[in-house]
Amino acid sequence: MTDLTIIPAVNHTPEPVFVARHLINGKWQASANGETFERASPAHGQTVTEAALGDVAETEAAIAAARTAFDDGRWSRISGKERAGILLKVAAFIERDRDRIALRETLESGKPISQAKDEIAGAADIWRFAASLARTVSGDSHNSLGDDMLGLVLKEPVGVAALIAPWNFPFLIVSQKLPFALAAGCTAVVKPSELTPSSAVILGELLMEAGIPDGVVNIVLGYGDPVGTTMCESEGVDMVSFTGSTAVGKAIVRVSAGTLKKVSLELGGKNPQVVFPDCDLDEAADAIVFGVYFNAGECCNSGSRIIVQEDIAEALTEKVVALSKKVPFGDPLDPRTRVGAIISDAHFDKIDSYVEGAKGDGAAIPLGGGALAVPGLSGRFYAPTVVTNVNSTMAVAREEVFGPVLSVLTFRTIEEAIALANSAAYGLSAGVWSNDVSTCLAFARRVQAGTVWTNTWMDGFSELPFGGVKQSGLGRELGRYGLEEYLEVKTVTMRIGRTRASWVD
Repeated sequence: MTDLTIIPAVNHTPEPVFVARHLINGKWQASANGETFERASPAHGQTVTEAALGDVAETEAAIAAARTAFDDGRWSRISGKERAGILLKVAAFIERDRDRIALRETLESGKPISQAKDEIAGAADIWRFAASLARTVSGDSHNSLGDDMLGLVLKEPVGVAALIAPWNFPFLIVSQKLPFALAAGCTAVVKPSELTPSSAVILGELLMEAGIPDGVVNIVLGYGDPVGTTMCESEGVDMVSFTGSTAVGKAIVRVSAGTLKKVSLELGGKNPQVVFPDCDLDEAADAIVFGVYFNAGECCNSGSRIIVQEDIAEALTEKVVALSKKVPFGDPLDPRTRVGAIISDAHFDKIDSYVEGAKGDGAAIPLGGGALAVPGLSGRFYAPTVVTNVNSTMAVAREEVFGPVLSVLTFRTIEEAIALANSAAYGLSAGVWSNDVSTCLAFARRVQAGTVWTNTWMDGFSELPFGGVKQSGLGRELGRYGLEEYLEVKTVTMRIGRTRASWVD
């Protein structure tokens, strides 16, 4: 592993421990039982956060506050212009406090500081885009039902939305949910991951500074059970939006079934990039390396599975391995670092188990396949790993590894490539590399995925919807479709004049 690019520990004065509390009805609160939990930096091993440990009592109080705030109209019945004004203030405050938020995310998640700063800037753009949508909510009118009839289709906020965010993009994914819920007129209860609670708390501070009415946004810290479970079971919650694993998404559907609330899910992915011989191999190799190592592979959109035409498989693999060795892994606090630490010991072991399983199944490991030592740090780092001689029946080719591990499969014809791409249970995203637009379009139309990239990977825009098919989820985030998730459709049928015929003679 000595030929890898490793960034050692930087000289950094330890940050003070961040004290995180619940936000309920406009007030910061400790848990009623006084319990807290700590979060240690996965890269540095030091405690960086002390958070209140929420229970059923705090969750129910937050739901009640959101319910009252929705029902009395303090947010749901004000103008879209007024809501947009608050969202625009929040966007400005996010940009102002970008460095502060990014530092806390880096300390809790292990992601590189430069990446965290980019994500916070991207989140500010999402808040601005959602603000524009707040002023454009509109329905339809039907003036062709007869001279005495008029039909209206209204769009109204769903109600109280429970928003459950993951640990891998804590601030960004909350920002893919909350501003759209607020733009629609919903109130919210937010549950960040227990591994990365602080950036959601900072967002709560910014919302209060922007003048959000009490109870409109509430934040409860703690574990999925009981906090998330209580949200999903509660009759006071009208909708649940969750981002995370497919297994937990299925559990949320089961738990929420008792109240038949709306559920929006952005779940796992086993995302293929199909590479044809006529593409620019150097450009494809760079995008492949980005796709698999970005956020240490802890990304639902990770391009963890490449499907390469067999004539170019060896050449492309060599390019990927060579580029992988140049990617800077190491201390997330160093701006040069591109790949940081793994979120937890349990997750590290899960990643390694997939690689060891692939070896047992007969795969080859031309690069990586184990822990990575970073001078001066005791945290959890996994080496850039490439797995070849893979077939579609292996777990490493079918299941979400969620780490810096790339599986390489080969194909002969486009039919075989599409079949391999669609062979996984997931359908979040996919990519195709070819200079032939017909090949790109044929693939894009037949691959089972919510997003398809052609000759690029993971470009994202606030205007474009994001979400998956099959076991990658239900519903969409971002774009106008992201707003529609938080709206209900109501039909109003109006009779004009006394033209209704009597039913009883």
